[in-house]
Amino acid sequence: MAKVKSKYVCQQCGYESAGYLGKCPECGSWGSFVEEITKPQTLNERKSIIIDDIPPARINEIQSNTETRFQTDISEFDRVLGGGVVEGSVILIAGDPGIGKSTLLLQTGGKLSQNGRKVLYISAEESLSQIKLRAERLKVNADNLYIYSQTNLEAIKQRILDAKPDLVIIDSIQAIYTDEVQSSSGSVSQIRECCNALINIAKTQNIAIIVIGHVTKEGNIAGPKVLEHMVDAVIQFEGDKYKSHRILRSIKNRFGNTSEVGIFEMEENGLREVTNPSELFIKDIENVQAPGSVTIVTNEGSRPLLVEIQALVGTTPYPTPRRIANGVDTGRVHQILAVLEKRVGLNLSKQDVYVNVIGGMDVTETAADLGIALAITTCARDIIMDKATAIVGEIGLSGEIRAVNNIDKRIIEAQKLGFKRIIIPFSNNLTKDISGIEIIKVKTILDAFNYGLTKG
Repeated sequence: MAKVKSKYVCQQCGYESAGYLGKCPECGSWGSFVEEITKPQTLNERKSIIIDDIPPARINEIQSNTETRFQTDISEFDRVLGGGVVEGSVILIAGDPGIGKSTLLLQTGGKLSQNGRKVLYISAEESLSQIKLRAERLKVNADNLYIYSQTNLEAIKQRILDAKPDLVIIDSIQAIYTDEVQSSSGSVSQIRECCNALINIAKTQNIAIIVIGHVTKEGNIAGPKVLEHMVDAVIQFEGDKYKSHRILRSIKNRFGNTSEVGIFEMEENGLREVTNPSELFIKDIENVQAPGSVTIVTNEGSRPLLVEIQALVGTTPYPTPRRIANGVDTGRVHQILAVLEKRVGLNLSKQDVYVNVIGGMDVTETAADLGIALAITTCARDIIMDKATAIVGEIGLSGEIRAVNNIDKRIIEAQKLGFKRIIIPFSNNLTKDISGIEIIKVKTILDAFNYGLTKG
């Protein structure tokens, strides 16, 4: 009989240790080590492993097969996935509790089953009656949608092999356990082994599997980091659960673009697609007549979005002024403030600066630099920016405005939403003849201020 051993595993990053440690040397988290029992393989078990002895092949001799996709009939979800669900792929969808992950996938299962696809929805957290109540609220009714409530991986594997569905939905990976690992469900070892078994089924049986994952209080996907490397696609479901809109963001996708986004709005009967998300983020801009409000054109994946950025500048009562940013990187705001002080002469050393992106959108690209700088400057000088002007451009440390990508799509999106003019970098060359909007090219940050502030 094999000797049973124990090890201590960090539940944040998966680091393993022979003894208990108060602080993880890998990720620095405290009190995250949990003892797990391991049973080494016996000699007979090791001999039973089949070695796949396929000889190496020349790359020119390998036949390339295009992946087979099937669409979910939810266009925003298909956009994020790269055009639909790839057969045999494993997709991880993560998000905060109550954000709408189960709602989205139950609606997806309903759509696919109505189109003749066989869908197996495995719930490890809710009973059949609870899922039925949600399905009635979402008006999901289809004969090819099967619901199975189970937490044991071995039973789940057998049901998948017997049913042979087109799509399997696992809700959620943290609640499933396997008898081969002697630890509680949700532990690093359980998540890794269960996900590995599901991936093996997906690849050998050509069955697409969507797995729901939880997130930690820091906003990271729970479980070992290797989990994100094992799956084919990682989709993050973002948004404030107290607000109506949700953002589906692609973080990793082997079969499509990363950083692609889909916009949804949570309603009483489930999630509704937002086909024109720019209107969602700037719908109240005409009613705002205050300094510090500008509209930028950001790019999320292949989609341009118009987003309103607001800034508030005021004298601080504290020895050190505050710098707070919501929706944009705080370090980037500090860099822009340094450029404004050095290249423009705007002294904000005794001013509190607050920057906020309206609608809860996270803007990560540097093309928002010029919009942030104009928002701060207009508020500091108490000037109202022209509401019919959109802004895009990256700011260098010497005050120059650098080129951005997809400039044609950004201009067309602004023109479609009724903007009369747009400020872009001088070094950007247009590949299309765009009419109906005035295009202002600027070389430096001072050029942008001289135009933007005089038009306000």
